Formats: sequence, C-alpha cells, structure tokens
Amino acid sequence: MSNQNNSKPTVLVVEDDSFIQSILNEILSVNFEVTIFSNGMEGLNFLQSGNIPDIILSDLNVPGLDGIGFLEQVRNSGFFKSIPFIVLSGKDDIENRIKCFEAGADDFINKPFNPRELDARLKNILRRMGKI
Repeated sequence: MSNQNNSKPTVLVVEDDSFIQSILNEILSVNFEVTIFSNGMEGLNFLQSGNIPDIILSDLNVPGLDGIGFLEQVRNSGFFKSIPFIVLSGKDDIENRIKCFEAGADDFINKPFNPRELDARLKNILRRMGKI
C-alpha cells in the first residue's frame, strides 16, 4: 500500500458493480486506503476478522447480505456501531432514504455521484470525528 505515509484514513467499500468499484478505487485512493468487497457478507467478515476502517461506504443493492442488512449488522455490533456509514444508492426515493437513516446511516449519496462531492462528504464526516 502506501510505503512512506501510513496515516491515510481507511475506507471499506461494499459495491458489486466492477465499473463503479474501479471508479471508487480511483477517486478514493488519492486520500484513503481503500478495501473493496462485492457484498455485505464479505464486508462483515472483513470487520469480524479484526479490521476496523475509519468509514464504510456501501451500495444498497448488493447480492447476499444487502446494504441495509449490512448496515443493521454494523449498527447492532458493539465493536463496529460507531464506524461512520455512508449509503450509496441508485434508488433515490424518500422512503429509501428514511429507511437508511432509521437503520443508522450517517449519510446517503445518489448514483450517479459527483466524485468531488463524495470525497468532500467522506472528509467532512471524518473531520467531525477527529480522524483527519
């Protein structure tokens, strides 16, 4: 990973679309150490293996354990519940947003997203937490 500067905040991404995975990796790796999985179960296994990212970014519509299920598992865990969680979704209806916020999401970003806005939102949450 980064050999001279290991102080980049870490982001766990759960996204099943390989095109969006590559876009997110390219955007985020400038300022973050990025780990990407294709579904919520893989993300949960990563967390349960002792990896604690600074922030989680998850699509809602992923196979297996979907984004809401993943969010609920994270929020119901004593170890992971304080990790900021941003939902990424192509479904931008108010009921969907409310469901995510009620489940514990810290933010909701629509697809397609603006890369600069995504970066700014991640940094804003991490700044408030004192992580950057």
